[in-house]
Amino acid sequence: MLPRRRLLAASAAALALPAIGRGQLATPAEGVVGPKLGDMRLQRYRVGVIVAAEGGPCRGIYATLPVPTSWPEQKVRIVEEDVSRGVKGPVYRTLADGVEQMVVTIPSIPAGGKEHAIITFELERLAIVAPDDTAGLKIPAKPSRDIRLHLGASPYVETRDPKIVKFAKEAAADHEGWKRVEAIYDAVRQKVEYRNGDLKGARRALADGWGDCEELTCLFIAAARSQDIPARTVWVEGHCYPEFYLEDADGRGCWHPCQAAGTRAFGEMPDQLPILQKGDSFRDPDRPGKQLRYVAEFLKGSMTEGSGKPRVNWIREGA
Repeated sequence: MLPRRRLLAASAAALALPAIGRGQLATPAEGVVGPKLGDMRLQRYRVGVIVAAEGGPCRGIYATLPVPTSWPEQKVRIVEEDVSRGVKGPVYRTLADGVEQMVVTIPSIPAGGKEHAIITFELERLAIVAPDDTAGLKIPAKPSRDIRLHLGASPYVETRDPKIVKFAKEAAADHEGWKRVEAIYDAVRQKVEYRNGDLKGARRALADGWGDCEELTCLFIAAARSQDIPARTVWVEGHCYPEFYLEDADGRGCWHPCQAAGTRAFGEMPDQLPILQKGDSFRDPDRPGKQLRYVAEFLKGSMTEGSGKPRVNWIREGA
């Protein structure tokens, strides 16, 4: 997926980032089978960067960091901007499929000085309720290009691994549509014990029989994709979970979440943590040639004779 660069001037009045083109997850119109939105939780979330110059002046500081963006189950707006005088920006740009980045530039910081840009967002985060009727939901036969992006392999999601393909095929046997996805979901939770550890991905999780929320999510996504079921990662504060895509009888599609680790929740999401990004295969123009499963913070600066070293503090927390 190539990044689509779009710079927007930040405004404290509002940042209403539309959910158009990112999957129909809103309450469906009459006659359309799909997820429903539940209770809303209003919360604030701060994102930003503080850069201090140690050992001498710093120049040409350039930083990017992901910020919450709007989805049908999450509406976002800026309510406060705390930006020091030496900062240029921030501006915002959209990477393909689910990541909004804040871009900050700092021309110079004197020795011992400090600059910062901290943005407070207000989030309206809704729970997702499982659909009342799932009988007519089916795996898309001819998914659109945007949906097909979530059928291939991505970092730590080894969709074509023979053991994962075999595992998914056996789990999904004799099931169709919603029940087919649910059978894969239950098989993953039965096979992999939830246990904290280092990131190791879907293949290792299946082999070892244990992993944390990322491993359970990776394995579910890899297994689903191996059966032509579009699936992707939802990254929230301190956690992640998968969602999968099915269509109704008229070919209208919806993304449905499930809780891979923790309390069983299939086709619903009672948690209302801030959504940071969706997807698990990204390209960032500041990291050329790298395929990323998650877009993290990035900083660089210009080194000159006698220059100092920037000390960076990234802010990502509830307000």
